[in-house]
Amino acid sequence: AYLVGERALRNYTTIMPVDETSVKDPLPDTVVPTPPPVPESFADAGINDQATPFTQRSPGLIIPVVGVTPDQLIDTFSSSRSEDRFHDAIDIAAPAGTPVVAATDGEIIKFFDSERGGITIYQLTADRRFVLYYAHLQKRADELQIGMKVTQGATIGFVGDTGNAGAGNYHLHFSIAMVTDPKRAWEGIYINPYPLLRDGTYPQAP
Repeated sequence: AYLVGERALRNYTTIMPVDETSVKDPLPDTVVPTPPPVPESFADAGINDQATPFTQRSPGLIIPVVGVTPDQLIDTFSSSRSEDRFHDAIDIAAPAGTPVVAATDGEIIKFFDSERGGITIYQLTADRRFVLYYAHLQKRADELQIGMKVTQGATIGFVGDTGNAGAGNYHLHFSIAMVTDPKRAWEGIYINPYPLLRDGTYPQAP
């Protein structure tokens, strides 16, 4: 009886294909509005502001040779030199051509190429209390000029062996002097850079 009924049902039942275009979306056909622009006060600072990019600078000094870490520094401030001189600086060894960077913000006030120092740079700190001296450079950065303001970490030169460094003795001679005569800001009372670079602190008057 079941088989007879199934055959009869097939004879009188027709399966029609469904037209997909006739099926409507159950959701209303509405246009999604464009969201309003985010106010600048809520936007992520610095993402599209290339004129004033965000940079985080140290309140103290940074080591002025790229790649050198505090544990690699050697205190040579009191080492003796020829003609009964003291070193009054720190020597930071690095491969030739390693970038030399500004240890803090300031102004480039003097270039001087000498028999002892070779190619050098004098930088006055932003508070105009100290002069930083970079010597034995391979060369100065091409765009660097006297009177230029530089920020901490900016490349100002490259490690070399000019002056009396000795051929192949590539290092940066770096000194800090407290200004005593504003008219001769490149001269002053020397301060040991070693503990300042090691600890990342700013120089104080002796």
